[in-house]
Amino acid sequence: MRILITGSSGQIGSNLGLHLQQQGHQIFGIDKRSNTWTDQIKTVIQDLSIPYKNFSGGIGDISCPDNLDVVVHLAANAKVHELVEQPDRALENIIMTYNALEFCRQNKLPLIFSSSRETYGNLRHNQETTSEGMADFSLAASPYAASKVSGEASIYSYSRCYDIPYLIFRFSNVYGRFDNDIERMERVIPLFIHKIGRGEPVTIYGKDKVLDFTYIDDCVSGIAGGIKALVSGRVVNQTINLAYGRGNSLVAMTEFISEALEMDADVSIEPSLRGEVTNYIADISKAKALLGYNPATALREGIFKSVAWSKEWEKRANI
Repeated sequence: MRILITGSSGQIGSNLGLHLQQQGHQIFGIDKRSNTWTDQIKTVIQDLSIPYKNFSGGIGDISCPDNLDVVVHLAANAKVHELVEQPDRALENIIMTYNALEFCRQNKLPLIFSSSRETYGNLRHNQETTSEGMADFSLAASPYAASKVSGEASIYSYSRCYDIPYLIFRFSNVYGRFDNDIERMERVIPLFIHKIGRGEPVTIYGKDKVLDFTYIDDCVSGIAGGIKALVSGRVVNQTINLAYGRGNSLVAMTEFISEALEMDADVSIEPSLRGEVTNYIADISKAKALLGYNPATALREGIFKSVAWSKEWEKRANI
């Protein structure tokens, strides 16, 4: 297949692009920055947060390969708390999704969209897990969440108006290989690995916060399965949770990092930050039923893999 990935220089985009190329697919990437992880993904540098008009030959003024099979739209400003402080970046997310949809409409292509567990907000219910049908968009807790809600609504409307086939994946705390560029975007797991490994104090925002952490290889396998199912027409027009399916507290996550590093952590506890979801465990039964999705990496194992990769990366980079 010939696959266009937006956000191809990010963590998920880089891992997905390399995986798909290893499977024999042709990958074409678009990102506003160069890829610092690999030079193996052909990438055009372009900012998709500008509302382009002419998509007949490509996205904006960029020509794309002929006969693409699918677009995987991953490009987004993704740090929840940063978008609380800079809500204009949430608007950029909405524009990027519009651009991806217009490209698909004018080139008659199916779309895979990276949504988020943030679309659920902080649900109050007695069930242990959250299924796709439980989303109540009035509970959106942040501008980032609102941008993903807007993206989903736009995709539903384009599907109805223009027959654009789609799959929407709601991701949850993806971590692992290619995620330690903390100067650009602080993610909690690589940030804690960095700080604890250097004997620096860390702050847990939300002692009782429970989240569903997804190792990158599981995330990539789910997307790859979705691409195959969507392009073949076997599974279309579905919104699907893509996570591990079990919850862990930030306290437990920190303990796993300390264990993997063989170092004690200097930890302080503060209340959760404004706009953050504080309790989420995904019901992944739909992904299993439709895509044969079977996540294999529990958080402790994933943390150990992440620490090992981070050490090796720093060694190669002489950090």
